[in-house]
Amino acid sequence: MTRNQIQPDEIFTRKEYLNVRPKLRKEIVNRKKKRRVDVGPYITLYFENRDTIIHQINEMVFIENGGSEQIKEEIDAYKSLVPVGKELVATVMIEIDSTLKRSEVLSNMGGFEEKFSILIGDKIILGKAELDANRTTADGKASSVQFVHFNFTTEEIKMFRDVNSKILLSINHQNYSHSTTLQNETKEELANDFY
Repeated sequence: MTRNQIQPDEIFTRKEYLNVRPKLRKEIVNRKKKRRVDVGPYITLYFENRDTIIHQINEMVFIENGGSEQIKEEIDAYKSLVPVGKELVATVMIEIDSTLKRSEVLSNMGGFEEKFSILIGDKIILGKAELDANRTTADGKASSVQFVHFNFTTEEIKMFRDVNSKILLSINHQNYSHSTTLQNETKEELANDFY
């Protein structure tokens, strides 16, 4: 068993979760605010960790009431989104309220999941899209949900943890080129994902 692997006994039964759900949801919402990064007008990254994934599984099991069998299935489905020591993992979402506008943007965003990078000083950490499914169609239309991993070296992690470092998250796609600087509270929160 690896350190990051979620175990079935870490997931509440539906009855147990009912009692703690309001408190846990409030706690995770506050943490998720620090783990959310907007890049440009339409794309948001939600950086995942054990806690966010455990919360997601608890919610799914609570809502769908699938019991112990569902718990195993959900753990298996989400296991690749739990960071493994020297990585950050993000759920990437294209968030546009207008159905027409969303369809238009997605039709021109094929392959954008391969165009993420993090810049710290002179170090560039390229994002790697999760390969569980092809999330861009043959005609170049992107899925509105993607998953991206950023793998760091020990030196890059040290730079990430430096309070004076400026960290730039970028998407360099031909139809969507935007960058944003990580806020200090986000840097501090994400630095805890490394071990």
